[in-house]
Amino acid sequence: MTDSVGSRADLSSALGVDIGEELLELALTHRSYSYENGGVANNERLEFLGDSILGQAVTVMLYTENPDLDEGDLAKRRASLVSAVALAEVARTIGLGAHMRLGRGEELTGGREKSSILSDAVEAVIGAAYLSLGGDVATDLVLRLIRPLMDNPERFGAAMDPKTSLQELAARLGHGLPEYVVTDSGPDHLKRFTASVLLDGTPIATGHGSSKKQAEMAAALEAWTGLQPGA
Repeated sequence: MTDSVGSRADLSSALGVDIGEELLELALTHRSYSYENGGVANNERLEFLGDSILGQAVTVMLYTENPDLDEGDLAKRRASLVSAVALAEVARTIGLGAHMRLGRGEELTGGREKSSILSDAVEAVIGAAYLSLGGDVATDLVLRLIRPLMDNPERFGAAMDPKTSLQELAARLGHGLPEYVVTDSGPDHLKRFTASVLLDGTPIATGHGSSKKQAEMAAALEAWTGLQPGA
């Protein structure tokens, strides 16, 4: 996280709430930063709290807004909306990665784009909002962050299962099956994967992640987005 007031103001603007400075900084402090800086507090406890608030807010929203859905469908939608993929999509939309406090190892291996780090940070920010501003504000924040995924069902579906969505879109556009080429770098405990997705033998997008699966999903979502009309 940078120390510029403008940067923090930009983040507050993107969130739509003004979380207390200390809590916001804590929410954006990854354990890698804590490890490399004398064990300062990290965002894992806030993440635990935010996960609970997120789940409750999404559950109530789905229940009240979808009276015709049965328990099974409600559970599937909730699982999708609170998944790491969905929350990472939210984080990228608001530029949360740029504000993270990361250790050098994570910084060098693309931690600001890792879905796991981003999704955990979203939950931590929700927890910080609860402690700083109260339950109602935290719930409103959850719904404001999540609703764009609900309001764009095609994008939402792609974010949840990007490889299947890309395959279906490629078929509709007359292409063959997408192919993935994955490389890795870094030591075993800090592996970084890069995936390239090819259509008809031509690379069209790349993605990064802390696992082969994450990298392929990131590449697939990037490719899906790039193939949209007007992209």
